[in-house]
Amino acid sequence: MGEFELLAKVRARLPQPGPQVRLGSGDDAAITVPGGATATSVDALVDGVHFRREWSSPAQIGHKALASALSDLAAMGAEPGEAYVVLGVPTDLNEDDCLELLDGIVELAAASGTSLVGGDVTRAPALTVAMTVVGHAPEPEQMVARAGARAGDVLALSGEIGGAVAGLLALERPQLAAGVAAATAERLRARQLEPRPRLAAGRALAGGGATAMIDLSDGLGGDARHLAAASGVGLQIEADALPLDLGVAEIAAAAGRDPLELAAGGGEDYELLVTLPGERFEAAAAAVSESGTTLTRIGTVVAGEGVEIRLPGGALLEPAGFDQLS
Repeated sequence: MGEFELLAKVRARLPQPGPQVRLGSGDDAAITVPGGATATSVDALVDGVHFRREWSSPAQIGHKALASALSDLAAMGAEPGEAYVVLGVPTDLNEDDCLELLDGIVELAAASGTSLVGGDVTRAPALTVAMTVVGHAPEPEQMVARAGARAGDVLALSGEIGGAVAGLLALERPQLAAGVAAATAERLRARQLEPRPRLAAGRALAGGGATAMIDLSDGLGGDARHLAAASGVGLQIEADALPLDLGVAEIAAAAGRDPLELAAGGGEDYELLVTLPGERFEAAAAAVSESGTTLTRIGTVVAGEGVEIRLPGGALLEPAGFDQLS
């Protein structure tokens, strides 16, 4: 497998780029002509850290790499634009595997309206996929940062949480899924292997008055701390209001874990944690519903700092989360 032969086959598989791309893959750099504001994010996935090749197909790895990057754009309320991929190829990954991985990226790119316009290929000791994504909005004020939450705002969450970590447990220890329906177990594994970025929900929330927003890549507890710190506020979360994914309770019980603790500390759900003025919540929930998911009120923004996750009965749950370097 030669680098230039592989790159030629990669370019042959790319769909036509979007209208903002003047020059795509194949030159020294891509040329784009965006209008308005742009948001740019970089994300990297490494074998043994973010996925495992023994239970992930190359297409699933490619899908997850782009999905996790696009989730950052969803958290900004941006429209996806362009993506760039750097592929670190170990010696035991062949050309067919590389092209299948690209197919996973291409499929999600097409579904999300993302143009693949460049990248690089290099040897690496472990399979590594690094994605750079660029999103767009007519004006910078139409995008949402982590800073901006205000005391009195509603704290809300899209979709359900806990599914990705429950799916990971089911992949690591298949016997834990014995107590759930086969279709439920398969859906939980898919939440880990093939996450879906909440792009439409993010745009709906940005247009619906969101004051701050973050995607749940490292877990509710950890990401809530990031939002609270950026905004200079405190967050009070009611644990019994958290929308747990179907099957999480059963897999948590089989693993000897508390389902609320598991869901709040597990990462890679890629749902959106958002703050909104109270009077905007119902309209925002209706707009999010039209995007294909739900919006659940889980707490309140308060003056102060830090995050409290309150269990039924008054005890507090430690807001844990995933740390890339721990």
